[in-house]
This record gives sequence, C-alpha cells and structure tokens, in this order.
Amino acid sequence: MSLNEVWEAASGSPFQPLVPKDSQFFVGFCLLLLAVIFTGLFGLNRSFLSLTSVGLPASLLFGFGSVFMICAVGVYV
Repeated sequence: MSLNEVWEAASGSPFQPLVPKDSQFFVGFCLLLLAVIFTGLFGLNRSFLSLTSVGLPASLLFGFGSVFMICAVGVYV
C-alpha cells in the first residue's frame, strides 16, 4: 500500500480528539490542580512507596496538564 493510498483512505475518517477544544482549559486546569495536591501529599511523606504511589502520578499529571493548558490558551509568537 503506497502513501498516496493511505492518504486517500484516511480522508474518509477525520481525526476526532479525545478532549474537545472547548473543554481543554477545564481539563488542563483540573490536571494541574491535582498535580499540586499530589505534590503536596508527596512532600508530607517522602518514602519509596510514596514515590511510586503519589510522586509518579503527580509528575504525569503535571506534564499532561501543562500540555493541555498550552493547547487551550495557544502559543503566540
């Protein structure tokens, strides 16, 4: 299958994002708020168990939340 055939086949099914553009700000804000809460909980008890159960999710929430906020508010150059 050539690239042109793949391009033509994909034209019938447009991309639908998981989170609509109108609600990206709300989702990003909630993820960042949860990240701040989890970071605070991790700061109260810094153990290996806390690192895996609270620290790792906090870093993932912060990463995804900041990407959603960048997409929601836009980047102007």
